[in-house]
Amino acid sequence: MSVTSSFFNTSSGTAGELGALVETVTPPETLPMAAHIEREVAIYDAATFALATHDPSARERLLSELAYVLLDGAGVFIVKGAVAVSVVEAVTVEFEAIIAEQNAGGAAAGDHFAPAGANDRVWNALEKLAVRAPELFVDYYNNDAVALASTAWLGPGYQVTSQLNVINPGGAAQTPHRDYHLGFMNADQAIPFPSHVHTMSPLLTLQGAIAHCAMPVETGPTLLLPHSQKLRAGYVSAHRADVRALFAERHVQLPLEVGDAMFFNPALMHAGGSNRTSNVRRMANLLQISSAFGRALEAVDRTRICRVLYPVFSDLVRSGRLVSDLESAIAASAEGYAFPTSLDRDPPIGGMAPLCQADFLRRALAEGWSAEVFNAELDALDQRRRSW
Repeated sequence: MSVTSSFFNTSSGTAGELGALVETVTPPETLPMAAHIEREVAIYDAATFALATHDPSARERLLSELAYVLLDGAGVFIVKGAVAVSVVEAVTVEFEAIIAEQNAGGAAAGDHFAPAGANDRVWNALEKLAVRAPELFVDYYNNDAVALASTAWLGPGYQVTSQLNVINPGGAAQTPHRDYHLGFMNADQAIPFPSHVHTMSPLLTLQGAIAHCAMPVETGPTLLLPHSQKLRAGYVSAHRADVRALFAERHVQLPLEVGDAMFFNPALMHAGGSNRTSNVRRMANLLQISSAFGRALEAVDRTRICRVLYPVFSDLVRSGRLVSDLESAIAASAEGYAFPTSLDRDPPIGGMAPLCQADFLRRALAEGWSAEVFNAELDALDQRRRSW
């Protein structure tokens, strides 16, 4: 008996398979700690999270329930009143000031992933808020909802990042998509990853958002396709027209109030909605929370390795070797992934991700850069990747 292929292809993950998944109806008794279920989205009260923080039995039951929702349930839940309104409003003042300073400094606060003027974005809002208003940062992130949602999905040692996004009046809806890691790739980029990596990718990240203004449906709160995270080949098929048509037909959209938080599996198909108002700037602090396990065992200075190896690589290319012949050695030496980086200074090029160190090494070898030019480019890349 032959081994079944471990890879998806462009035909994997049909709209029919997805349609069957989104027909799922969750019995209320499945989620006893939820206040209610609205259009398959589990709604929790912040008080339930506060109780679980101090009651070990309630904590275990809540963590188990949230993990079920994210993995085997609808893939998304909302926590009402997750952050105190007064705290959110104070943080909003700081975020607005950061946007004003970015714009005044000549660095537009817009988004690499949206048309000019459609939105205002603050990259690395987490660090910027901490440096600007440390006491307020503690008030904001010393939060039961964020902590328990993150622990339920990722376990201890998780790392929080955040990106503020403000959708201005008239801002159009996003194209439906999945999120980081494989969600930042097109189908051709995702297909070379074995199918078990498609299963693993969403287990490394939790997506979240905290509402910084009232978000009735006309402001464009996130469009969601409950249960879509269970389509194993969805990182490939999410780009197809038939799947996107099903999303357009079957998505749900729920209003949020100031201080509400939404958390979802990054494999859930979703999209920011259209802001159909004339006077509301829809503001959300987008949380991307990462597993502690997405790291190598040792700290390795790959820039240093690239410097010492570049003359060797160059000599081999000049002697007639193709750059493609050196791929294994390049993979062992250069950083092959674009993240983490500073999206303020290192924007995506030709896709959702910036160029990585290995990309620069391949380009340098193909174009015959001198060691001096290559080293200067490495220095510039390292500088761009530093946090704000």
